[in-house]
Order: sequence, then structure tokens, then C-alpha cells
Amino acid sequence: MAKAVNTNAAGMKWGRQPNAADKVGAEKQSGKRKASADSAWVTGDAELRIGFVIVGIILFLALLSIFYTPYDVYEMNTAVRSQAPSAEHFFGTDNFGRDVFSRAMTGARFTLLVSGSTVLMATAISIVLGLVCGYVGGMLDEVVMRVIDAINSFPSILIALVMVSILNYGKLTIIPALVIMFIPSFTRIVRTGTLQYKNAEFVMSNKVFGDSDFRILFVHILPNIYPLLLSSVVIGLSNAILAESSMSYLGLGIQPPIPSWGRMLKEAQDIIFSTPWAAIAPGMMIVFTIVGLNCIGEGIRKKYLN
Repeated sequence: MAKAVNTNAAGMKWGRQPNAADKVGAEKQSGKRKASADSAWVTGDAELRIGFVIVGIILFLALLSIFYTPYDVYEMNTAVRSQAPSAEHFFGTDNFGRDVFSRAMTGARFTLLVSGSTVLMATAISIVLGLVCGYVGGMLDEVVMRVIDAINSFPSILIALVMVSILNYGKLTIIPALVIMFIPSFTRIVRTGTLQYKNAEFVMSNKVFGDSDFRILFVHILPNIYPLLLSSVVIGLSNAILAESSMSYLGLGIQPPIPSWGRMLKEAQDIIFSTPWAAIAPGMMIVFTIVGLNCIGEGIRKKYLN
């Protein structure tokens, strides 16, 4: 009898049906998990994670290409020309028998080098111009901003064409042309932030204590502009990649035989129907990189500016 009771008790213990309290607890746990997932998108953490993963993979391939590529990016082999993607050639081969995956890896290095250098130089110049113009104001501000308005009035591609023509074609002559294209937007962001904070109480108190203008600009004002500027710089990097790829596609960027994503698209134009993977590979690299950078920029905006 006792054994039967114990068996019944065990059955009740392990086979007990969930009551109303259990259902409420389960709903609360499910609600917490959903709220946590929603908050990750609201705070920008989800975008940052996705962006860093995508950009991290592209950066890894670009850095790896410095030391290793599966095949020589310049070696032509007519015996394997126009081969479809396979285990031997991940992205196939082009009409010259060159491995598309190896060229896409090397193209990532040169495209990111040009785009990153462009954004870094444009950001450094824009920080100085924006801080000084916003803080000093007066005639200096008027002159600089009118010059920036004049630069914005010309199509970006026209400015790049003129600069490349003046500097002649070369491996990195596109960088100064792209720098001029990005200075106006970054300068306006820094200038707007400087105007916002230059009369703030913490700035005025530091003036009273005798801090120099240099210290006020770079120690007190710039850190407050940094989140907005960082988000814009990341988005600007994706725009620089598009600009460099467009210029290389037009033959004004990195010159052959050095591969870049835009140059690869140009070379694949004539064989797009017979060898589509030669264009799909660099095109997808551009798309994924820009998507990753935009996710990072949006994540930074949500996390630090909201």
C-alpha cells in the first residue's frame, strides 16, 4: 500500500499538469526574452553585433591577403579560364584564368586602404576646420563655409575627375580627390557641434579658470561631438567605398593590374553573361561591406545619440 502511494506521489511529482501560476510564470519569462531582444534593437546592440561580424570578416580577408592568397592574383592560366565556382576555386575564375576569390581578397585590401585613408584624412582636416570656424566665427567662418558651399555646388564626380587629371593617374592619386569630396560634410557636423557647445556652462567655467582655447576645443568640446562624428565617419566610410569603386569602374581609380572591387566589376562587364561570377563576387563584397558599416553607424547612433 505504501509502495502504491509512493508510486502515485512520484507520478504526481513528475506528471503534474501545469497550473495557472506556471502558465503566468512561463508567459513572464517569454515576455522578458522578447523584451530583451527588442531592447537590443532599440539600443543598437543588435546592429553593432551584426555590423562588426560582417566588417570583421571582410577585414580578416583583406589582412590575410597581405600574407596569403590561394592563388597568385596576377598569374594568368588559360587552361582554367572561365571556370564556375568549385571547391578548387571558391568564386570561380575569370576570362584570363585568374582566381576570382584571391583577387577579391586583394581587392578588399586596396579598396579599404583607399577608402580608409580618405576618411581619416578628411576627418582630421574637418575637425580642425569645424572646431576653429565654429569657435572663432566671424569672417573666418564665413569664408570657409562659403568655400565649402562652392565645393558642394559641383558634382562630386566632376571634382574627382579634375583632381585625378591634375595629379595624373596612379595607384593612390584618387585619395586627394576623394578627400575633397568628404571634407564639406564632416566639417559641417563638427562646426554645428562646436556652435552648440561653445557657450555651454562647462566651457564658460573652463574659460574662467584660464584654460587655453586649444584645450577647450580638443579636451572639452570635441569629446562631446565625438559620438555624432563617429557615426557620420562610419557612414562616410561606406560612401567612400562606393565612391572608390565607382571611380575605379570608370578607370579613374586604382590602375591595372592591381585589383580593386570597382576595377574587377569593370573587367567583368564584357563577360557578365558568360562568366557572371566574375562580377557577382566583387559586387557582393561591396554590398556586404556597406551593409556592415551602415549597421555599425546605425548602432552607434542609437546607442550614443538617443
